Amino acid sequence: LTSTLDSSVQRGGMDESVNLAARVVWGGFGLALVLGFVAAKTNFCTMGAISDVVNMEHWGRVRMWLLAIAVAMAGTNLLYYFDLIDLTKSVYRRPVLPWLSMLLGGTLFGIGMTIAGGCANKNLLRLGGGSVRSLVVLVFLAISAYMTLKGLFGQWRSSYLDPVAIDLSGLGMQGQSLADVLARLTGMPAKSALLAATGVVVIALLIFVFKDKRFRASGEQIIGGTILGLLVTAGWYLSGHIGFAENPDTLEMTYFGTNSRTMESLSFVAPTAYSLELLMLWTDKSLHVTFGIATIVGVVLGSLIHAVTSRQFHWEGFASLEDLRNHLMGGILMGFGGVLAMGCTIGQGLTGVSTLALGSFISVAGIVAGAVATMKWQQR
Repeated sequence: LTSTLDSSVQRGGMDESVNLAARVVWGGFGLALVLGFVAAKTNFCTMGAISDVVNMEHWGRVRMWLLAIAVAMAGTNLLYYFDLIDLTKSVYRRPVLPWLSMLLGGTLFGIGMTIAGGCANKNLLRLGGGSVRSLVVLVFLAISAYMTLKGLFGQWRSSYLDPVAIDLSGLGMQGQSLADVLARLTGMPAKSALLAATGVVVIALLIFVFKDKRFRASGEQIIGGTILGLLVTAGWYLSGHIGFAENPDTLEMTYFGTNSRTMESLSFVAPTAYSLELLMLWTDKSLHVTFGIATIVGVVLGSLIHAVTSRQFHWEGFASLEDLRNHLMGGILMGFGGVLAMGCTIGQGLTGVSTLALGSFISVAGIVAGAVATMKWQQR
């Protein structure tokens, strides 16, 4: 991190901007370190949660996931309400809704994570626990995601999928959030619609989560879900408030330390691709460690700390050639689908939906549908 940021000093010649970027990068690393430890300790896994429902009709881990969503949604939109961050600048809230890419991408991601036995976040956690299988999955996920961002798959995405979209600005909406829809339909002031939409969704989620007696008795899952939601909120504040300042070179307000050059929170598909790019082109002075890349390292290290301290660390390889084939295919589908869907089970399943973006709900619906369909097929 230090050497990369030092090269940024040489390029820009502005210590202040580099220090601000470093603050965002190290902050992202710290948040992901906590996420890695907490997720490993509580066995947080979206695919596992869906599998629990499909195979055992057990909703414990799904309720933990929904609790994390509720906390992230409440915290994120309160930051927006009090003008501490501007969610309209995030990639999730843009008025153009590429619904086909998001639905197809989410479905392919759900299929891929089921075939590979876990999503991007779960494979990062397993890598920290000593899984060589997860390392292979992540490498192929990164290659596939990079090809979808800038390579062959990206040509297909930009030519055939992304153009199938709805421009909501033509309907008089400034963005694609549920609050924008409510304001458009009712004529409510924007901030009132934001509070109303957020309140209804958060309260509904909390009622469903805590109506189960067994979950109310599960202190570890309640604490874990709350922490995960707060980490997403903290990520938005870090990149969208602390990292938002005037660029001394252009004199324009800029988001420092992110790959997208706008505000970001936790997400693991595109950052995995950028991490691989940085490792391959380390001497390229135009590349540097970003918030997303730092979160990849943080999750792995947090999981490693948990595995070592709990004496659960062990090396894990492939059981057979078929096992290898399934994991490779799953990684490729997750990379391609994750970029199309603009996020993974964390990037959309927590971070995206925390903004109330319609596209995020479409992506998550695709992920769940793809996972459930694949699990049913595997059962047959």
